[in-house]
This record gives sequence, C-alpha cells and structure tokens, in this order.
Amino acid sequence: MFLCTSNCFYHLVFLFLKLMIDEKSTQIIAKSYTISSFHLKRDVIIDCYCADDYFKKDVISLLLINDGQDLRKMCFENILDKVYISSSIEPVFCVGIHCAADRKNEYGTANILDYKGRGAKAALFTNFIMLELIPFIRKKYEIISFKEKSFAGFSLGGLCALDIVLNHPNEFFKVGVFSGSLWWRDKDQADFDFDEDKDRIIHRQVREGNYYPWLKFFFEVGTQDETADRNNNGVIDSIDDAVSLIKELRTKGYKEQDIEYFEMEEGKHDVATWAKAFPTFLKWGWGIK
Repeated sequence: MFLCTSNCFYHLVFLFLKLMIDEKSTQIIAKSYTISSFHLKRDVIIDCYCADDYFKKDVISLLLINDGQDLRKMCFENILDKVYISSSIEPVFCVGIHCAADRKNEYGTANILDYKGRGAKAALFTNFIMLELIPFIRKKYEIISFKEKSFAGFSLGGLCALDIVLNHPNEFFKVGVFSGSLWWRDKDQADFDFDEDKDRIIHRQVREGNYYPWLKFFFEVGTQDETADRNNNGVIDSIDDAVSLIKELRTKGYKEQDIEYFEMEEGKHDVATWAKAFPTFLKWGWGIK
C-alpha cells in the first residue's frame, strides 16, 4: 500500500512538473492577419509572434522580418520561445511579412533599380511598412510605442530590410541580413566597364549616405552560400560582398561593436541555415547581459 501511494505521489508530481514545463515552453504564440494594402494593391499576410506576458512589460521591441513565409518553415515560434523562456533575450515582438509573387520587384532598393530594372515596387513596399504595417500592429495590439524597431530578412529580403533601415534611420535601430543579396547592382557584371566597388547599389548607398551612430548591423553568411567568385580571388561572392560592405560601414564611422559578422561554417543559402543562425541574431540584438 505504501509503495502504491508513493508511486502515485511521484506520478502526480511528474505530471505536475510536465504540465508546468509544457506550459512554460509554449509561451510564444503565432497569430496571422491579412492586410489589404493600398500601396501594394494586394493582400499581405503577416504572422505575429509574441507571448501574453509581453504586454505586462513597460516597453517591448519590434522586429519586422521579410519573407515571413520562411518563418513558418523553420517553426519560428519554437526558436523564439526557446531563447525567451531561458531568459536569454528581452521581449521582442516579431512580425513575419509574407512575400509577394512579384518578390524581386518589391524586395529591391527603393531609390535605384538594378540593371534588369528590378525593384520597381520597392518604394511602394517601403510605404506599406511605414504607413500601413506599423500602424496596424500598434492599433491591433494597443501598443502606444516600442522601445525600438528593427528589421531583418533573408537573401533579397535582407537587402530590402537593410535598404529600408538606411532610408529611415530615425525609425529603426538594428538590422539583420541573412545571406543578403548584397551583390545587387545597377550595371551588368558582363559589361566591360563594370566595377564592383562602384556599381553595387547598397555599398554605394552607404558610401554616399550619412552616419547614424545608433544603428547596429548583423550579417550572416554561410561558407556554402554559393559557389560564384566573379573576381576570382578565391572567396565566394556572398562573403566578399558582406565583408566589403562592412568595410564601407567602418569607413563611414561605425565601430566594431556596431557590427556583427557571423560566418557559418558549411552554412547554405537555405531556411535550415537561417533557422540555426537566428538565435545568434536574437541574442546579439536583445540578449540579457
């Protein structure tokens, strides 16, 4: 009888602890909404990732993420949940923005088209972010203001996020670029007078732009991100483009502590790699020291 009672007691304790762990491990909840955008003339799906206790805090940060459909593939709520419940990061309200079928036009650089004329809707996408998306989030969740706003993205979405932050420095604080399309250029590299130092759009934008001392930059590149090496220096273009952009930022005045470069050994240009890298980005940007 004693053994039975003891076993029952320990079983109940086990169930209680399991329920507590399960409850704690699912704090982050994903909710989806559709915004009928005036500027983009399409419906935009967004996924909002947050925990209920976020709204008990005095202030929370906002992180917008391009290619939000990829967050679903990586089970992003689990990634965010893991770093949040372990008290590794401050509350970060994450919003994944699903891309359009016309992704290469919406995710370009707003002020300059690339050499194929792509990026024609980038300015409209920027208007959607600033004039429709952010006001929608604040109204839907009754958030008066954010502690800070940041932007991230993958591949061309990363270039787009960086472009928006650089064009609206008073609105944003950090930017995360994963396998960014930093090669984006307004002259074909096959042209006889192509010069990567002059014709890469985002590099030139940094070089000719102003210095904003509060901005922070995170760049992730995988060593297997691609195989192309246009200048035949033995370094793949994605790494070359990221490293040279960092040099432009340093020349502009940004300090070592303002820039994080994360080179993933055997990392590829895919969702699985970005999923592995995202916790590093979250801890870099919002880690509790």
